[in-house]
Amino acid sequence: MDRIELMGVVFSGRHGVRQAEREQPQEFRVDVKLDADLAAVGHSDSIDDTIDYRLVYAIAKEVVEGESVQLIETLAQRIADRVLELKKVAAVSVRIAKRPESMRPIDEAAVKIKRTRA
Repeated sequence: MDRIELMGVVFSGRHGVRQAEREQPQEFRVDVKLDADLAAVGHSDSIDDTIDYRLVYAIAKEVVEGESVQLIETLAQRIADRVLELKKVAAVSVRIAKRPESMRPIDEAAVKIKRTRA
């Protein structure tokens, strides 16, 4: 299996268990790794034979900048569910990290999930 990776994408969102986390936007760092067979595109050089990572970026942006949720696990699952709907995606790994003021001096709190096509 081959892999496409979008690493270190940063979006602003209002997510967290505490009300204060949902009142002020904070940064969320997102990594998305897609497993797929990329042999055909290696020969064709055609966007039609691969997974357009612009779509993956748009999904992550819409989820993180969209509806407020309490847990970053929920954000990761929503991104994974939508990415798995894209043709050619066999599996997806999503990592989301944040650095809320209340948790400093830690660098970040993060969750990483992996989901496969059923």
